[in-house]
Amino acid sequence: MRFVHTADWHLGRLFHSVHLTDDQRYVLDQFVDLVADVRPAAVLVAGDVYDRGVPPPEAVELLNDVLERIVRGLGVPVVMIAGNHDSPTRLGFGSRLLSAEGLHIAGCLPPNGALAVPLADDDGPLLVQAVPYADPIVVRDVLAELDVPIQTHEQAMRALTARARAATPPGTRTLLVGHAFVAGAEVSDSERPITVGGAGTVPVSVFAGFDYVALGHLHRPQAAGAERVRYAGSLLTYSFNEVAQRKSVSIVEIGAPGSGGTEATGDAAGEAAAGGEAAAEGGEAAAGEAGGKPPASPAAARVTVELVELRPRRRVRIVEGTLHDILERAPAEEARDDYVCARLLDKGALLNAMGQLQQAYPNCLHLEFPRLELTDGRSSALVDRVTRSEGEHFARFFHEVTDDQLSADESAAFGAVLERLERRWRES
Repeated sequence: MRFVHTADWHLGRLFHSVHLTDDQRYVLDQFVDLVADVRPAAVLVAGDVYDRGVPPPEAVELLNDVLERIVRGLGVPVVMIAGNHDSPTRLGFGSRLLSAEGLHIAGCLPPNGALAVPLADDDGPLLVQAVPYADPIVVRDVLAELDVPIQTHEQAMRALTARARAATPPGTRTLLVGHAFVAGAEVSDSERPITVGGAGTVPVSVFAGFDYVALGHLHRPQAAGAERVRYAGSLLTYSFNEVAQRKSVSIVEIGAPGSGGTEATGDAAGEAAAGGEAAAEGGEAAAGEAGGKPPASPAAARVTVELVELRPRRRVRIVEGTLHDILERAPAEEARDDYVCARLLDKGALLNAMGQLQQAYPNCLHLEFPRLELTDGRSSALVDRVTRSEGEHFARFFHEVTDDQLSADESAAFGAVLERLERRWRES
């Protein structure tokens, strides 16, 4: 069975004050053409569909157009979940009605922890389990009948994946769509932290037992600790520190049950170190318990993944040199309308550098001055302040005012307040 796995569209995104809707429409046209060529059993969109909780009208119109062309025009089902950028309620509006058309949306966390979408082919049944992003407090409320501690993102995801495994009939291939930060995966600065002021990572072992895990959140296409646990990456380059990344979508093919041997999802050594999940009565698993190896996939199907690159309307790139050298080279360049960051090596003062550069590169959006970096590679105090998280800012402020360090409980309390503010922001 074949799937197209994508994520992190961030429709309505601003890139250094430039609206990217036309760029997103350009690449999504190619995406629809790819779906038409591949004819998958379903398209999987693993969260962060919009860039913010209240998206601009043109972003909503773009999503509506793309989904209509795929679901109604091509007859291909779509399974979509909310990410930490999305408003779960807004994204999930009308989802029960739309599911009859083949558009399956998990906005808010379903009562049983996952939206189950059954599929089948000549090799038998396959169950897609769609788990939207949810704070631990939401998971704790939805799964209140479980007598397990759910305080952290790891405990929340363990409880959700255990519930999804328990709901999978024996011998059925299973695919999980989720939005999470897997420990050890490579991040970039265009991603909003999954939590503010607290640890939001989960180990790859929480995804044991699934034939494939289609993740969203991190913007670099990559395997996350196991080949069967993968990020599709963002639709476009959303940061100048992503210029070396090759953006793509993933074509995933899942073979017949048993065609992959007895391979477990996740790296065996890493899983053994992280600990498994202890099964409770009735097939429920206790969240966060250590000891034991995670279970193998019940179907152990063969999985292959092919990355397909999409061509952006404009590239995002960095030009480096003195202002004079960059301006001299510009006329010989073909793609002068790319989104450009100029890294200026000049040591003296510059007059209207951005204005001069935009004459040569109309979409020069940002300037960097490496001379602001110290000789040992550390950023200057100004740059360092800009890159600190809210939690780090508060911890330093607390230390300066009280001459004491923030305790673990105080840090957790501050993080909880910021997470509540983050939830309100997504719904505002």
